[in-house]
Amino acid sequence: MESTVLHTIKESKSLKRKLLAVLIDPDTPDKKQLQKIVEQINSTKSDLIFIGGSLLVKDALDEYIATIKTYTSTPVVLFPGSTMQISSKADAILFLSLISGRNPDLLIGSQVIAAPYVKQAGLEVLPTGYMLIDSGKPTTASYMSHSFPIPRNKSEIAACTAMAGEMLGLQIIYLDGGSGADQPVDTAMISEVRKVVEVPIIIGGGIRDTDTAVSIAKAGADVIVVGNATEKNPLIIKEIAEALHHV
Repeated sequence: MESTVLHTIKESKSLKRKLLAVLIDPDTPDKKQLQKIVEQINSTKSDLIFIGGSLLVKDALDEYIATIKTYTSTPVVLFPGSTMQISSKADAILFLSLISGRNPDLLIGSQVIAAPYVKQAGLEVLPTGYMLIDSGKPTTASYMSHSFPIPRNKSEIAACTAMAGEMLGLQIIYLDGGSGADQPVDTAMISEVRKVVEVPIIIGGGIRDTDTAVSIAKAGADVIVVGNATEKNPLIIKEIAEALHHV
């Protein structure tokens, strides 16, 4: 039987139903803010919770996820910035290969180190081709990964990179502008990637309003990730979720 979270993403794609993932950085929201965010996730039936960040300062990932799971039954998926961000408390993990970069540690090296821990944790594994896209300014993700993002106007590079990822057997393609991105991934690039791959596409970074989320969904994204904007305004989750579920 196919794994639960991956099956949900694939099935939703086949039904042309767009999913909303709320990205939470364990270093950022305090318990009160977190509760407000999760309340909005529950009230709008948001589909997924992504947990992680390029750099975690607090050593409390297990406790943080356990707290989230006391508030909601929404699947919690690790979006790890390093091999240190593995927790058996989560439901699944985006097992990322940074296919947009040329850093061998993030193509396969870190994955070799992480694999036994992921297996021992019993996490559902989502093999994901991760692509950093230029967002108008340097991000923590590009700095920590020692890699250059794909220029935002080079759709052909993104399309060929995604195609190669799919041919290598990766089950998801994730285009990300990075945390705090000035600009979201360009819809023209998303459309070009959508034309050449069959696997689900996740888009994140710089999505702060409903119109942007909807345009990204219409361009071909299957999962739209909203992060920083929810910390300032948890109600944005409801607005975007309702809009996406009617695309």
